[in-house]
Amino acid sequence: MQSTMQDVPLTLGSLLRHGLANFGTSKVITCTDGGTREVTFTEVGEQAAQLANALTGLGIADGDRVGTFMWNNAEHLVAYLAVPGMGAVLHTLNVRLFPEQLTYIANHAEDRVIIVDRSLVPLLAGVLADMKTVEHVLVIAADDESLGTLSGKGPQVSRYEDVVGKQPTSFAWRTDIDERSAACMCYTSGTTGNPKGVVYSHRSAYLHSMAACMGSAFGIGERDRVLPVVPMFHVNAWGLPYAAWLAGADLLMPDRFLQAEGLCPFMSTTKPTIVAGVPTVWSAVLRFAVEKKIDLSFLETVVCGGSAVPLSLMKGFQEQLGVKVVQAWGMTETSPMAAIAHPPAGLTDDEEWAYREKTGRVFAGVECRIMADDGTQLPADGEAVGEFEVRGPWVTGSYFDGDDPDRFSPDGWLRTGDVGTLDPLGFMQITDRSKDVIKSGGEWISSVDLENTLMGFAGVLEAAVVAVPDERWGERPLAAIVRAEGSKVTAEELRHLLSSHLARWQLPERWAFIDEVPKTSVGKFDKKVLRKRYANGELDVETLGAPPA
Repeated sequence: MQSTMQDVPLTLGSLLRHGLANFGTSKVITCTDGGTREVTFTEVGEQAAQLANALTGLGIADGDRVGTFMWNNAEHLVAYLAVPGMGAVLHTLNVRLFPEQLTYIANHAEDRVIIVDRSLVPLLAGVLADMKTVEHVLVIAADDESLGTLSGKGPQVSRYEDVVGKQPTSFAWRTDIDERSAACMCYTSGTTGNPKGVVYSHRSAYLHSMAACMGSAFGIGERDRVLPVVPMFHVNAWGLPYAAWLAGADLLMPDRFLQAEGLCPFMSTTKPTIVAGVPTVWSAVLRFAVEKKIDLSFLETVVCGGSAVPLSLMKGFQEQLGVKVVQAWGMTETSPMAAIAHPPAGLTDDEEWAYREKTGRVFAGVECRIMADDGTQLPADGEAVGEFEVRGPWVTGSYFDGDDPDRFSPDGWLRTGDVGTLDPLGFMQITDRSKDVIKSGGEWISSVDLENTLMGFAGVLEAAVVAVPDERWGERPLAAIVRAEGSKVTAEELRHLLSSHLARWQLPERWAFIDEVPKTSVGKFDKKVLRKRYANGELDVETLGAPPA
């Protein structure tokens, strides 16, 4: 028996039309050097139509890739809507990748046009000549210097405003796009090997946007003001631009002002209710806001993800600023929203903290299981430890061009590379990345547990823990510590503090005090760099006592 329901495709073009038809007065506010600038959804829609007309004039058609090399701003949102709305594919280029990785992904994706912010022209100039498929570069707010910097490197270089600004402000947005066709592309950050491409469909992006608006997720509505600090060049800013557009929420764009010194004044002026970013961003914001006595009480939810969120950070926001931090988990491969740590109902405050510290409860639409090394499924009892595998309508089933097929199980689940437990209520607890877990004398040590505990101690700004070779135990943890300003905390003191939280055999003997933990292009701790520095003898390592018995 078939249903009687209409078969209407779920596309980003229909999302665009919904926002324009119902929320034309909602605002997009972008941070600038001298304050803010503001446009309405209606004006964004008109600019999106102009861009679609311009790209059509440049020969962009169904399935062609249009790259963006941009910060979080209104122009980037215009591209987010226009490119998939016309049937082309949006490819956000990560401005923090190494030059050879940028070249690789632009060529791999076969980008034909790149739209670039003027402030990023020097970065693009260094790689543009090697981007073999790029035919046109459109520079936003270009001056003669920026145009000259890019000229002569192959593609036609033009002022964005000259090509786009004179186009009609209406466009026949496509209603015949297959919802399973490509809408957007993002590449993994390439911590091992070349970055791998993930291609989101119109259907997956639409469903992900709807899920983000659910009360059990981010709970976005028309009365909200959403500030995505997570870059729009990274996993579509966790889907927040599309979700906010769908709900009619104001969008607050920080542009390139992503440090606490710029974010805090911008937030004070625009008063967002929902913000999202990685732990390193919010750690800096917490320190700055407390030091400068900045009132952030208008924040209702701080979404924090990208790496494990220290309990000390969440409690610091709540106790010192009166602001709730909620931990979320996902990957480029999951669009990225897959789990969020809202505690179950009916708990005491202390019981709630235990759940808020977990990785998160799996979203409706995403299925999760844990698997043993031999391929058998383990029980969701909160005790069995295995690798998480996930599937769902916004989880990728392959990489672009068939890269790395081993990341997928024989029955099609994504192997996440994250290790941990799954409890009967659907809460994930990641204890490590499979490549980062420390196997000492046949027992597992969680680097995440060590890091989070260390970062809860006074005097510690950042802590990263990696496995290093050990003759007796195979592997042992090395703790790399960044002291807080003015701190003189020692390895002996930190090990003593750890002893009241962890078993003796889990305590590191090797310690290194460093100026900064190396980070990936998306702000995660880059542990492969630490391991390499240790192997090359570049770390000043202090060893305490003998290995544990």
